[in-house]
Amino acid sequence: MRVIEALREGVVLEVAAVLSMVALIAVVAAPASAQEPSHADLARQSQNPIANLISVPFQNNTNFGIGSFDRTQNVLNIQPVLPVNLGSWNLINRTIVPLISQPNLTQATGSTFGLGDITYEGFFSPVGSGAITWGVGPVVILPTATSDVLGSGKWSAGPAVVLVASVGKFVMGGVAFNAWSFAGDADRADVNQGFLQYFINYNLPNSWYLTSIPAITVNWNAPDGDKWTVPFGGGVGKIFAIGKQKMNGQVQAFWNAVKPESLDGPDWTLRLMLVFLFPK
Repeated sequence: MRVIEALREGVVLEVAAVLSMVALIAVVAAPASAQEPSHADLARQSQNPIANLISVPFQNNTNFGIGSFDRTQNVLNIQPVLPVNLGSWNLINRTIVPLISQPNLTQATGSTFGLGDITYEGFFSPVGSGAITWGVGPVVILPTATSDVLGSGKWSAGPAVVLVASVGKFVMGGVAFNAWSFAGDADRADVNQGFLQYFINYNLPNSWYLTSIPAITVNWNAPDGDKWTVPFGGGVGKIFAIGKQKMNGQVQAFWNAVKPESLDGPDWTLRLMLVFLFPK
């Protein structure tokens, strides 16, 4: 009964968070312009992390096969993107708010649900840079986790960079950063972590596209064998509309070819993503 109640509570909180964000979008979103971009143009913009496009992605990652009891972790990332024009530059503000259901790895039952550490990325990107675009800026990770098992307990920051190329039907590139802790709970371990997410999108007719966007992570402070998580995989996505609201739906699956050994990292991940698009 306790397990059922915990799962029920986690689902209720997750759904409530999603509905609250959707309601907020409906209130604050600016109306679409009279001449809206085509679905093909929206596909390319949504595949570019530094495009001049307001969007709110809901990215759900379910990680299977964690620990000796083959537990399942779920992470819902709410990732609003707000570009701001600064003359000849755009500042692309990207925030990642994770809601995490973390299983107890020492037994077959029990889990902790709550807010993880919030990540902010700010990319300064030149306006009108053509088929190849780039951006640089800071990444800041805030110790907002509601439980010790859901976050680092440290303030962390570092440099971030993004590069995007649009060639024919392809939109591809990568986002990378490294963050070091500089403040926070003195009893928690220092942070020195890296992140690399390359992306390859191939656009098909009727607003469909093939995609691969794995998230490679490294903990430089971990012992050898526990530093890297390297997934491989991909999936499919489509641009569509519900009424006048433009949307981007996507499903991907990844197998972790490299994962932390002693920490029993997940075997594979299923990612479902729904993005609200607000073209200017």
